[in-house]
Amino acid sequence: MPLSTTGISEKQHVARRTTWTSIALNSGLATAQLVVGFVAHSQALLADGIHSLADIVSDFIVLVANRRASAKPDVDHNYGHNRYETVASLFLGGLLIAVGVGMLWRAGTRIVNLQDIPPVKAGALAVAIIVLVSKEALFRYMLRAAERIRSALLVANAWHARSDAASSLVVALGIIGSLAGFRILDPIAAAVVGFLIGKMGWTFAWDALQDLSDRALDEATAQDLRGILSKTPGVREVHDFRTRKMGDLAIVDAHVLVDPLITVSEGHYIAESARANLLTDSRVIDALIHVDPESDALNPQPGNFPQRSAVTEAVSAAFAQQGLPVEALNLHYLGSGFSVDVVLAASSTMDTAIRLKAIDFDALKRQIGAREIRVAQALRFAPATTPKRTIDLPR
Repeated sequence: MPLSTTGISEKQHVARRTTWTSIALNSGLATAQLVVGFVAHSQALLADGIHSLADIVSDFIVLVANRRASAKPDVDHNYGHNRYETVASLFLGGLLIAVGVGMLWRAGTRIVNLQDIPPVKAGALAVAIIVLVSKEALFRYMLRAAERIRSALLVANAWHARSDAASSLVVALGIIGSLAGFRILDPIAAAVVGFLIGKMGWTFAWDALQDLSDRALDEATAQDLRGILSKTPGVREVHDFRTRKMGDLAIVDAHVLVDPLITVSEGHYIAESARANLLTDSRVIDALIHVDPESDALNPQPGNFPQRSAVTEAVSAAFAQQGLPVEALNLHYLGSGFSVDVVLAASSTMDTAIRLKAIDFDALKRQIGAREIRVAQALRFAPATTPKRTIDLPR
């Protein structure tokens, strides 16, 4: 079944807790990086501080998206709001790309004007190391929580924290090189940080764009879900199986093959059972199951065979001429041809078989385009409440 209210609440709770933790940590780190980077003349540390500010912005985007994504379906969004998280990931990716390009530009201008770079002070290295350790710890904390609730947006945000740790490592190495007398290493480290941020933003934006373009689930997950349908009693085959992502969840469309001679209600029951089984998987938000009496490659197109009204009129007239009232008609439109099951009304008349022989079934089949006409008669036993039964009669 779809995510329960409890499940959605837990996801919101975990997202808020981890994101507010990230906001608090990044606020402290960004302040230290910007202040110390300015005082210690470290372009790399200033760039990393701007990165931390971008993290705070992205964290607020995550909070807003998570809140909107958990809203129930409405008139404008019949399938829910799960794609708000995907849109947020796209926006986050664009933001990171812009920040990365800006940092690359700034680092480039510093490298061109290398003579204007003042010497970096040792305090910058201490802050860079503290940031490195803090961001790596934040990454591990957020990734565990994101994988537990299976949130793609939170996983992306966690890996964003890992990219922060990597950039902080580059910053630390650049500062060490600058302290050793190689001043150019500090702006080079800033440029590397900008590149890493831009690359991460491109990854997020591209993945989000693919999901917004109705990207399917991965093959392994799709096969798992197909297997759930195949195991449903009454399902002979599953084909035309399609999926499309809705945030962290997916919508499934599939055709299931059933016995072509069962009733409509039984076919519907099998389809609903298959759908119910599929919705027990937490990865599925909704499913549309189509019932097929046979493979779509064999099944005739609508309009190739006569409609019920024409068949009813012709069959009823032919049987009425012999005094045989028709109680029901079951029509079968199959690739092997059109066939009709005729159920005669219950009767105490003993000469039903004789009257049937008087009907020109070959002419009737040609008239309605039927491959076969099968006849059965309902028998009614005392008491009157006993269910009707049918027997096959010769033609």
